[in-house]
Amino acid sequence: MWIEYAIASFFASAAFGIIYQAPRNTLVKCGLVGMVGWMIYAFLVWKEVDSVPATLIASFVIALVSQALARRFKTPMIIFSVPGIIPLVPGSLAYDAMRNFVQNDYSAAISIAAKAFMISGAIAFGLVFSEVLNQIIKKMRQTKAQLR
Repeated sequence: MWIEYAIASFFASAAFGIIYQAPRNTLVKCGLVGMVGWMIYAFLVWKEVDSVPATLIASFVIALVSQALARRFKTPMIIFSVPGIIPLVPGSLAYDAMRNFVQNDYSAAISIAAKAFMISGAIAFGLVFSEVLNQIIKKMRQTKAQLR
């Protein structure tokens, strides 16, 4: 089961990298970023962590890995982070929410839509928090270098 998750998330992220027109030499790395993020998410959910904090942690790790790869290969971080978060996007939840709205099951639709919104927010917050942490560390290094 875990190997199937890893393979599926790798190909989903790499395929989105193709759609996103990422450079050819970064497609495997895009797939690896997505696979790492999804495996962290799947592991946390397997350990009975709610999907919102699991998504937050996974997106934070995706952003950290994307920043490291961007520095290493001198490419923009977005090349790795956008395809990397694709496996975490709550598309099926959004679909289920819309389906319930159409079927006039408003209580279920609102509940599912709220969950999809929270997961989407967790993705955004994880990416932003990682960038803020990166900027703080960069400022601290600059300040330390100036004091020498």
